[in-house]
Amino acid sequence: MVDVTLPSLGESVTEGIITQWFKKVGDAVARDEPLFEVSTDKVDSEMPSPAAGVLVQILAGEGDTVETGARVGVIDENAVAGGAPTANEPTSPASKPTATEPPRAANVNEAAQNGLIVSPVVRRILSDGGVEPSTLRGSGPGGSITRRDAERAVASGPTEEVVVPLSNGRRRMGQHLSASAQSTPHGFVAIEIDGAVFGELDRLGRATRDGVAITDEMVVSLAAVRALAEFDYLNATFQGEVLVVHRTVNLGFMRHVADDGMLVPVVHAAAGLTLRALARRVSELANRLASRQLTTDDLMGGTFTIVGAPSEHTLWVEPIIIQPEVAVLSVGAVRLEPVVVTKDGATSIEIGRRLVLGLSFDHRICEPVSAASYLERVAELLAGMDLESER
Repeated sequence: MVDVTLPSLGESVTEGIITQWFKKVGDAVARDEPLFEVSTDKVDSEMPSPAAGVLVQILAGEGDTVETGARVGVIDENAVAGGAPTANEPTSPASKPTATEPPRAANVNEAAQNGLIVSPVVRRILSDGGVEPSTLRGSGPGGSITRRDAERAVASGPTEEVVVPLSNGRRRMGQHLSASAQSTPHGFVAIEIDGAVFGELDRLGRATRDGVAITDEMVVSLAAVRALAEFDYLNATFQGEVLVVHRTVNLGFMRHVADDGMLVPVVHAAAGLTLRALARRVSELANRLASRQLTTDDLMGGTFTIVGAPSEHTLWVEPIIIQPEVAVLSVGAVRLEPVVVTKDGATSIEIGRRLVLGLSFDHRICEPVSAASYLERVAELLAGMDLESER
């Protein structure tokens, strides 16, 4: 004979409710086959059979609360399915308890007194939602109230899951970025920098002399491209196991595409462009993206990528590298913050502009110190930018 007991169900869990038996007395069971279901205030779990044989005794019925370690059934490893119960052994919870076990009536769940079986998880959901269990008709075995029954009862709207197929664009994006995350040893560094240049941009006007809008992302991109001249190993791609460092900067801009993930249009030959020229090129790509007129050439050949702030509240983004590139720069939103300023030996607090720049990099070609040095160089170029002439 093998005792079926309620195993430990986790730290601080001392009891559970038997919500369902998958077998009845006389049924054959295989080792590790689900035998009964137990519910606690943390989780609902199926308990496996500890042995192969025939279930000859059930000591705890559906709705009973039992302590961990307590006997809930007995399996005869030598019995034949459908045969007579072993002599002198009780066959159901209604049988007389043994001398070593207290009467189970003391352990019966209060919620089962009227034939209503309610697990701790379900009871908590209903209690928090202000729903009385007696007002519900359970859909579980024996009329038990399931978790889904409880969720439906307290929800203010539909609770059924909605199956949403992925678009081709999102599927391809997921496949590409999953491959990058799995094959590339990603690193990430972020620094906060002075954004005073954006106050100067507000003063001069956020448009070029040609009338093209200038964004914070464009200004940072210009500095990022110029900094790559000193950190050329970041403007590179892998071809198999060989790193190819590019002399031409083809700058990709990660862009959200409604209902279809994202695309990365590329400004080719970005090195040497003024802010005015870069703004015009980015604006042209944006217009073609909006009208769905991007060509294959517009999306190919990137060597370094920029990710702008998704919202005005974004501190930073930790992007996945776009293969086969080796780095991607993220630009946080420009924020007004109190800043400690020291002038002529005196310290004061002023309102200043701050933003966070982050760099995701391939550890095969870079390490945090070099990544931070690149970001600090971008910050220096931003601080020294002559917007009047660049516009």
